[in-house]
Amino acid sequence: MGTAPGRRSSGRGPTPATEMQQADTKKKTATSGGALSAERLHALLHDLAVELERGRHETLEVHPDSRLDRDLGIDSLARVQLSLRLERAFGVRLADEALLEAETPADLLAALRAATPESVAETPATVTPAVGGAARAAPADTATLIDVLEYHATRHPDRPSIRCLSGGGKEDTITYAALWDGAQRISAGLRARGLAAGQAVGLMLPTGRDYFEAFFGILLAGCVPVPLYPPLRRAQIEEHLRRQAAILRNAQTPMLIAMPDAGLFAQVIRALVADLRHVVTPRELRRDGPASARPVLGADDVALLQYTSGSTGDPKGVVLTHANLLANIRAIGRVLRATPDDVTVSWLPLYHDMG
Repeated sequence: MGTAPGRRSSGRGPTPATEMQQADTKKKTATSGGALSAERLHALLHDLAVELERGRHETLEVHPDSRLDRDLGIDSLARVQLSLRLERAFGVRLADEALLEAETPADLLAALRAATPESVAETPATVTPAVGGAARAAPADTATLIDVLEYHATRHPDRPSIRCLSGGGKEDTITYAALWDGAQRISAGLRARGLAAGQAVGLMLPTGRDYFEAFFGILLAGCVPVPLYPPLRRAQIEEHLRRQAAILRNAQTPMLIAMPDAGLFAQVIRALVADLRHVVTPRELRRDGPASARPVLGADDVALLQYTSGSTGDPKGVVLTHANLLANIRAIGRVLRATPDDVTVSWLPLYHDMG
């Protein structure tokens, strides 16, 4: 097509058509492989932020010092999508820690530039052997989560219960026997510190062996787990603990099990939560020794206090019994026709209401 009458090109700038082509090219390069640059990273972040909140397309600007969470709305769950897009766009697989610690686009850019050739290369796929061997689901009349775990630990102790996969491709396989043993040691530590059956225990840990052992250890002691969001970045631990104090106060928790860094602010959080006496790590809590008599639990005993995040108001809690949780688990199993030979993959955080 030629130039429309009366609209001859002056040669001093792009025509509207070329501007559209340039914008389209810029958008494509932001999501396809190529050289790393601040401009491409900002375009990628802009596209993701607009998808998360429609209507910001005209007003949203990305600067090197923009806050990923506050200014761009990229929260902990959205960072999973961000990780995938960074990998596709730049061929770099950032470690989980680097992605979570980044607060601004400038932080992300520095982490991407510091990536070694090993982190850029694709991690070779590893094939984990299938879960084999004779196994049966726990009987339908098993009343509590602890009864289910004990059933499996007794009948097939060496069978994998959970496989935790890290961003670096490492795998930590936890057998039923190991999970049962770890839970007993945590339970012994809780009782040694004077916790009584029915008391709530805050649980602020990332997904991993420590979390699972602590969760079942709390139940084994007859106490009630209260999962809490762990802080995304070490620099914000104190601020994060202050936000979580409302949940700890509401649940009247005498103990918080957390990562080592949280212990630095134990005095701060204890001042905010009158009932809180202990802030400990799983390592500090584990205790060897002969197993002592554990509290007798029933289907109607509380197994979990699930709170909302508190991002839009005061955190609200829901009381879930062992019967509630097992009914939900069994219903999912029936619908999916799950068998002991099946493997379920989940990326949901354990502190999330669907995790």
